[in-house]
Amino acid sequence: MTYFGFLLTFIVPVIVFLALLVWDDHRKGLKNPQALQGRPPIWTLIAHVIVALVYTTPWDNYLVATRVWWYDDNLVTGILIGWVPIEEYTFFLLLPLLSGLWLIWLSRRLTPPSSAAPDKPRMRLIVTGMIGVIWLVSTVILLSGYQPAAYMTLLLSWALIPIMIQTIFGADILWHHRTLIGVVIGTTVLYYAATDAIAISQGTWTISPDQSLPLLIGGILPIEEFVFFLMVTTLVTMGMVLVMARESQPRFQRWVEDRLARPTTRQSSSDAAGNEAK
Repeated sequence: MTYFGFLLTFIVPVIVFLALLVWDDHRKGLKNPQALQGRPPIWTLIAHVIVALVYTTPWDNYLVATRVWWYDDNLVTGILIGWVPIEEYTFFLLLPLLSGLWLIWLSRRLTPPSSAAPDKPRMRLIVTGMIGVIWLVSTVILLSGYQPAAYMTLLLSWALIPIMIQTIFGADILWHHRTLIGVVIGTTVLYYAATDAIAISQGTWTISPDQSLPLLIGGILPIEEFVFFLMVTTLVTMGMVLVMARESQPRFQRWVEDRLARPTTRQSSSDAAGNEAK
């Protein structure tokens, strides 16, 4: 199976179908629930597609360059940007589109929370701290050069940084919308994992056995591939929920105002101290 053949068989049709469903919602005037009307969903999705492409490109080029995974030259067009074939960049764009459209459609059908998300700074710190410990352990193992964990540690050390940014800002908001987030992530990751297993069995791409853990789901899918789709879908789903959530807008505004006010406060303190000295 060629790489474009994989995309046209398993990814593009689902995106087209979901896009038609979302368009039909728009035609009928069906909107997101009040809790998720902070920012327009389509523009939010487009922004996440762009961010996903930019953030993933250097990381994936490194993986291909170091042979963490590779592609069958006979199953790609041969058009490369850096180390990566054009098909992979196409996949970067399609992945967030599929999960994002599914999120938009599903958000209009699941019962939304009946109240606003409570502000829980302690929850944000605890959740981010726990993820930070995982990131630290992963990075230490990565820097140690332990080859069987190369793919997993490269994946976790790359993905957990933006996830920590999301949780330190809005772990409480994300928990408030946990049903929607859980359904989107769970269903999407299972679909990606199943189709990825087909691509691997067809030789479309290969994961280096020397740089991955000896853990195969169903005897085919490396555990790292499952975690990759979990991380990517989590980043897109949580990111879109945070941007669309009504609670995020005033919180972000307060955060910006606090950061802008700090230099002024320090300057005022300095001026006061200077006046007292005089």
